[in-house]
Amino acid sequence: MVSVRDNGPGIPKDVIDKIFQPFFTTKPTGQGTGLGLSLSYDILKAHGGRIEVQSQPNEGTIFTLVLPLTNK
Repeated sequence: MVSVRDNGPGIPKDVIDKIFQPFFTTKPTGQGTGLGLSLSYDILKAHGGRIEVQSQPNEGTIFTLVLPLTNK
């Protein structure tokens, strides 16, 4: 597991369900593609992992990347 935490304004609950959708962005038209989290989600999923999100208004957000361990 790897966790990344920020101290920003947090992500509104109505947006969290959308952040991994391709082309979802909160930026104005032409200012962003909205592919970063979608691609990251797909890459982790392809390797048997997942991304977990915890966010609190005015306290920040924690993204946790989880990948399985394998013995080879």
